[in-house]
Amino acid sequence: MKEWQKFLLYLGVFLAAYLVPFSNPAVATATLEAFKMLNEYAREHVLFCLVPAFFIAGAIAIFVSQNAVLKYFGPGAKKWLSYSVASVSGAVLAVCSCTVLPLFAGIYRRGAGIGPAVAFLYSGPAINVLAIILTARILGWEFGVARAVGAVLFAVIIGLIMALLYGKDDANREGLVIGGNEEEEKRTGWQNLIYFANLVFILIFAAWAKPQSTEGLWYSVYQIHWPITFILLAILAYILVRWFQKEELRQWVDSSWDFAQKILPLLFGGVLVAGFLMGRPGTDGGIIPSQWISALVGGNSLTANLLASIVGAFMYFATLTEVPIIQGLMGAGMGKGPVLALLLAGPALSLPNMLVIRSVMGTKKTLTYVLLVIIMATISGIVFGSIF
Repeated sequence: MKEWQKFLLYLGVFLAAYLVPFSNPAVATATLEAFKMLNEYAREHVLFCLVPAFFIAGAIAIFVSQNAVLKYFGPGAKKWLSYSVASVSGAVLAVCSCTVLPLFAGIYRRGAGIGPAVAFLYSGPAINVLAIILTARILGWEFGVARAVGAVLFAVIIGLIMALLYGKDDANREGLVIGGNEEEEKRTGWQNLIYFANLVFILIFAAWAKPQSTEGLWYSVYQIHWPITFILLAILAYILVRWFQKEELRQWVDSSWDFAQKILPLLFGGVLVAGFLMGRPGTDGGIIPSQWISALVGGNSLTANLLASIVGAFMYFATLTEVPIIQGLMGAGMGKGPVLALLLAGPALSLPNMLVIRSVMGTKKTLTYVLLVIIMATISGIVFGSIF
């Protein structure tokens, strides 16, 4: 961080401490909500979602051959292959809009084209199998199907548009990590595959959320997700001892820590702001009352769908929390079109998410990405609302 940036940061903190009327009951409640939201985020997502994600991102940056990244996600890769892989990645990862960030930064800095990288960025949190199943079960099958189909199409279309707009400029971007471990492969392809698959499975099972129902496959897996996680950790320990050198492990830890220290401050700051403005999911403690939102998104007008898309884009949704929140909003009169718009824009974006994306690919590309998500979510909501 440059000195002038540090100065502006210190000045902003000072002005907030000096000018914000904390004695006002609404401001005091919103401030408390902000820190409660940060508390919930730290307890529920940092250890079992973000920490594994940082280690996966660090591993991608150090151990993934750039040639392999360029083969599947590079500007010269076959579009049908790169976008197919990127657009369904969320079905495997099942991460939230913030957990996907270090993974996106890892593949982007290893040379992935902006189109496939952005498709991966959107699909990671949007195509969550658990969330889609929960959506269909609680909100109705039509929402589950529309959310799944819309998320895949969004990932591909947004990625293609980003590649069309910024492909040439992005190919020569600064900060691209070139080289590293191309000269000598210390492990076989199968060993690398097993290593990365193990890391991904640790992320999946460590972050396995408790389903609302105590019956079915998802709850059965939840009951044994910690034993499975410990077994996977034991396998990882064996892999690290037998297949890796100490210097490689040091580089892996350093790379993971580099991602953490760049992303966490922005992430936590964004969570605080989102909590202050809108409160925690399911509460009404933010500066902006939830009744205002539900009152403005009834019916299927352009305004209602656009507003739902914008609110969803800026509000933070922890994985799976959007379904009960939207269920409550539907009970207050929210239209079906705005519901889908919120489902397609909300889980894939958030204010913390935007701040970190900007640090990875710049302000212009980030604004374009956010606008594309909002516009497409709005159009999808209008079409869906007119059908159902």
